[in-house]
Formats: sequence, structure tokens, C-alpha cells
Amino acid sequence: MIKKSVNLTAAGKKDLEKELDELIKSRPAIAERIATARAFGDLSENEEYSSARNEQKIAESRILEIQDILKNAKIIRGGKKDKVVLGATIVLDMGGRTVEYALVGPTEANPLEGKISNESPIGKAILGHKAGETVEFNGKKVTITEIK
Repeated sequence: MIKKSVNLTAAGKKDLEKELDELIKSRPAIAERIATARAFGDLSENEEYSSARNEQKIAESRILEIQDILKNAKIIRGGKKDKVVLGATIVLDMGGRTVEYALVGPTEANPLEGKISNESPIGKAILGHKAGETVEFNGKKVTITEIK
């Protein structure tokens, strides 16, 4: 099976490393909660035990996911400012409304934080275009006013 590389900014990689560290540090506390809950007796109706085991499953799953992402990470940089590339910050005019987005890989995309994926409809539409160009996506016209 061929592993797909994961595009991350340096900041995105640092955030994932921090999250991984925090999850690993939480393991002993979760294990202690499981042991304490187990001491209450009957596990079939022990909500504290079920909750702690569920928390452990979620944490371990996320640890494996982050380790896999980091193992396959390819760090992206903004590069030249003459066209939209992965890692660039773009200022867009969306019908009179100005918005600013960082174009990132899907792993760290979060539109509420101003990070859009290169695989999103708008990301695909603006990728490779230059400042001053107008592109269309989902029936809307967007003008790239600046590339940072």
C-alpha cells in the first residue's frame, strides 16, 4: 500500500506535535480513572468505567492518527508571491466583501480560523492564479486581490 503524503505548514506540524505530546501525557490519568472505576465493582453497569474506557479509545485512536500524519508529513511553504500556491495567504474580494485565507492541506483546514483546503471548491478554483485575476467557483465570482 502506498502512503499518501500529507501537506502541512510548519505551524500545523507544530500544533500536531503539541497535541500528540498532550495526549501522551494524558495516558496515566486516563489509566488511573479506569483503575479507580474498576474498583467500584460490576463493570457492566459502571458508567465511570465505560466513560474512561471510551476516553482511552478516543485518545489512543487520535495518537495513532497524529503519528501517521506526522510520519507522512510534507512541510509546505508559501513560496513566491506571484501566484496562489499551497501555503500562501490570499486576500479575496467576494462580491464586495474582503476575506483573507491561508491555503493549506486538508488535514489542517479550518475555515473558521481562516484556513482553507487546496481540495475545497474555492481552493481548487484559486490555485495557480495570480493577483488581480477573477475566478469562478460554485457560480460565484471571486477576485484575488493580494497574495502574501
